[in-house]
Formats: sequence, structure tokens, C-alpha cells
Amino acid sequence: MKKDYLLFDLDGTLTDPKEGITKSVRHALNAFGIEVESLDELCCFIGPPLKESFMEYYGFSESDAQKAVGIFREYFSSKGIFENKVYEGTAEVLKSLVQSGRKLYVASSKPELFVRKILKHFELDSYFEFMGGADFEEIRVKKADVIRYVLDTCAISDLSKTVMIGDRKHDIFGAKESGMESVGVLYGYGSRQELLDAGADFLAESIFDLQNLF
Repeated sequence: MKKDYLLFDLDGTLTDPKEGITKSVRHALNAFGIEVESLDELCCFIGPPLKESFMEYYGFSESDAQKAVGIFREYFSSKGIFENKVYEGTAEVLKSLVQSGRKLYVASSKPELFVRKILKHFELDSYFEFMGGADFEEIRVKKADVIRYVLDTCAISDLSKTVMIGDRKHDIFGAKESGMESVGVLYGYGSRQELLDAGADFLAESIFDLQNLF
């Protein structure tokens, strides 16, 4: 696949944020009197916009979902942000892609401030030309909006040379809406069926498969 510009999702694609995100969601749900037996129940929150997930999975009104996002961030900003780990091989693959002449970018539905802090903490920030994310006002939060923001900011116009890489259907839908191809990664939190149903153009079993694709 001849692509010059590679856009990466963060959660479930570059790092495994399960502990921090699920604990932050539990913290928010507890504030509404909802108890969760297992953090595994909350893995569905990894990837999609948070407000949307509180509404979809727990039936919150838009107003309560917005409040839940704020409570989520209370825990996440102080503890959950670094309850996270880099997938094995991530740095090696990113370095290889950069050395091959590709330009790398991040397009995440996580607030951009958190995106930058996480990538800097794990010393991955140097591989990226630009690290884009959502805004705290939740105006730029859907994946297609974040992708367009990254493209506009970095003056990328040739979509035939651009690809979105992510682990959830939202990454694939965002790529399609933006007019580019996509790669669904199978080591994250979206199933093979989810990614195929969403219309992923390519699949990667492991992060090392990305080297073979590009």
C-alpha cells in the first residue's frame, strides 16, 4: 500500500488504556449510583466519544452524559491518564515507518491535551508530525471531525496517499467520511467482525503487520 501520510488512533492502536479508562468510567458511574462488578464490562468505552458511550450503553440523557464526562475527567486527569501501557513493538514500528519516509500523525477522539501528555510520557511524541485530538468543548469529537482537523492543520490534500489506522468502527467510519482508506487493527478493542462490517479496507493482526502493509 503506497501511502505517505499515516493517521493513527491512540487508544487501542498505539497504547492499551484499559485500566485508566475503565476506572475513570467506573468513577463517573458511581457518582450516578451505578455499581460495576467488573472493569471488563466497561471496555466498550475505549475508542468512541465518551458522551456518546454514556448515552448508548447506560441510557444517559445528553445532559447527564455531559456531566458524566466531566466526572470521568476528574479521575482520568489525575490518575487514569497514565494507567496505560504501550503495545509491544509500537516504538519499533513507528521508527521504521518514519525511516521509510512516511509522515505520521495522530487523530484521536481523546482531548488533544491528554493525547499529547500520553505520547510525551511514553516517549512516542517524536515520531509524529502532529498529534490531533478532540477539544474539551466536545465540538470536535467525532472521528471524522478530528481527521479533518488534522488534515487541515497539516495541509494534507492528497487523500489517495493518506490512510487512517485504528481499532474501532468509528475509525473506519471516520476515514470513509473523510474520503480515505483505512486499516483496522485486530489487537485493540474492536472485533474482526466490527471492523469488517464497518468496511475496513485492510486488517492488521499485529502492529508489526503495519510494516508489511506500508
